[in-house]
Amino acid sequence: MTNYPKACIAGAGSSGLTTAKALKERGIPFDCFEMSDNIGGNWYFNNPNRRSSAYELLHIDTSKSRMQFSDFPMPEEYPNFAHHSQVFAYFNAYCDHFGLRDRITFNTEVKHAIRDDQGLWQVELGNGETRAYDAFFVCNGHHWDPRMPEPAFPGHFDGEQLHSHHYKSAAPYRGKRVLVLGMGNSAMDISVETSYVAEKVFLAARRGAYVIPKYLFGKPIDTWVMPVFPYWINRIILGFMLRLQVGRPEDYGLQTPDHKLLEAHPSMSSTLLDRLAHGEVTPKPNIAELQGDSVKFVDGSVEKVDTIIYSTGYKVSFPFFDTTFIAAEDNDLPLYLRMMKPGLENLFFIGLYQPLGAIFPIAEVQAGIAADYLRGDYALPTAQEMEAQIEKERAAMFKRYVKSKRHTMQVDFDPFMVQLRREHLRGKDRARASGNRLPVAARSGSLAPAAR
Repeated sequence: MTNYPKACIAGAGSSGLTTAKALKERGIPFDCFEMSDNIGGNWYFNNPNRRSSAYELLHIDTSKSRMQFSDFPMPEEYPNFAHHSQVFAYFNAYCDHFGLRDRITFNTEVKHAIRDDQGLWQVELGNGETRAYDAFFVCNGHHWDPRMPEPAFPGHFDGEQLHSHHYKSAAPYRGKRVLVLGMGNSAMDISVETSYVAEKVFLAARRGAYVIPKYLFGKPIDTWVMPVFPYWINRIILGFMLRLQVGRPEDYGLQTPDHKLLEAHPSMSSTLLDRLAHGEVTPKPNIAELQGDSVKFVDGSVEKVDTIIYSTGYKVSFPFFDTTFIAAEDNDLPLYLRMMKPGLENLFFIGLYQPLGAIFPIAEVQAGIAADYLRGDYALPTAQEMEAQIEKERAAMFKRYVKSKRHTMQVDFDPFMVQLRREHLRGKDRARASGNRLPVAARSGSLAPAAR
């Protein structure tokens, strides 16, 4: 099958693995490069590439039945919300079950990738070698490049400051006074964990948030979602159940959210509310000023603090691309199906979204669409149709969500999965109707065949 295009996959985390599987199943040649010594990406705790944000007590926030790949279920003995070590073991089992490990080149970084005048990708590797490819898959994740507060808070601080990306366990904070800034999942986990060993833990928030437990009325919360209903109906149902079981954020001393439920990415924790109720975590508003060994908050209160942990999110970045070529300014990169940029039809971003739900099954479907496209079994709509769809989705997203760099690539799991699967079928129909089902490398004058 020498006329099939050859692809390069950057990264062997969850998205890179399912992409490799999709290409392998369709007979499309590929190279997968992983800068670390093993697969797993963000779920490889203490990953030597220093890009994993996993911490010692991290558990998934999506139940295993919703998180697993379609053809490789998580083990029955796993709890609904598995530990990161179990997720890592699951990925390794997936990798070996589908025979992917020997297709991955480890300890090899994709240093630079450019698209030349013929449409080929010239990929420079960490060992100095450059290889040419017909297609390039971006699977480097988006939870590895820490974003500190922007702008930085005024004043100076004498103690330790770090981003939550570099937090690994509560042990170093025994007997200390710790301030965690943020209301996302990691901020809640870290404030809870450190509260068992620290002298005092403060949880500061730039805005209010709804704290959603992982279980409601004895069931994983994501199993309560009704896929047939629009989000606003699910919001009403979920809001009613939360009020019954949990109450309001203000009941625990938290700020009143300035938005409706599901208008910001959910913050999941089954233990934070207990720690607040027990006085083991003290809620605070946003930081106003750093004052040496203390922190002043916007309500005028001042607290002695030894360590500040900023849970302020991540930058979406692609270290192998020139910023003049592609960059996600303010974390915003418009893409068709959250995976393709019109005009660059041999470049694919897999897993580059923030779902209300799990990343892995969506990446699996995206990889299948891309692989079928390269094989010639899927045809894209016109560039104009792609652009129109992008703008329609972005308008709806920005209308719904709180304006922030956290909400630039949001998708709802169930509706987005339906959209992807329907588009996959439509694209297959377009390919059959065109009568031109040749692989990309063979049918495009701008892309050379992969046989080299």
